[in-house]
Amino acid sequence: MRALKAIDDSNVVLMVLDAEAGIREQDKRVAGFAHEAGRAMIIVVNKWDAIEKDDHTVKDFENMIRAEFKFLDYAPIVFVSAKTGQRLDRLPQMIKDVDANHRKRISSSTLNDVIMDAIAVNPTPTDNGRRLRVYYATQVAVQPPTFVIFVNDVELMHFSYERFLENKIREAFDFTGTPIKLIVRARK
Repeated sequence: MRALKAIDDSNVVLMVLDAEAGIREQDKRVAGFAHEAGRAMIIVVNKWDAIEKDDHTVKDFENMIRAEFKFLDYAPIVFVSAKTGQRLDRLPQMIKDVDANHRKRISSSTLNDVIMDAIAVNPTPTDNGRRLRVYYATQVAVQPPTFVIFVNDVELMHFSYERFLENKIREAFDFTGTPIKLIVRARK
């Protein structure tokens, strides 16, 4: 309950994982609540000084986190030690950057250029001879950045193509640490 209250009261959530204990079910639930609430997020792995390390430890731990928290692929990961102070100095700037990304506004013209370039690379899907037509896109909210994409028929927008467009938006603009919401609407 305290975690839910803290998520509601925050703009940026620091998801603290215990490096010794690994990832627990409770961690996944809390991260899911923060993601659903549209909060910006940084994954902080604490007690990194207590772990025996080799050349692959960081990459292996990062891969494990990415596998367990697939829905948080946008969240940066930082390995710290509260006991020794290792890498804690990176957190304030990281929080500011993620918060700025969470509040970022993109002009409609720039956004539409990115969407049209994406469509040129990977044409829209068809269904029974009908092709999805994307008319335009616009950002309607921040915290989290929310985009509305106006199309000819919402049913033609497959989730994989929606994911493709989200990835292209992420490639064009730095939205590190923040979820993006895409809303597909029929143009009336």
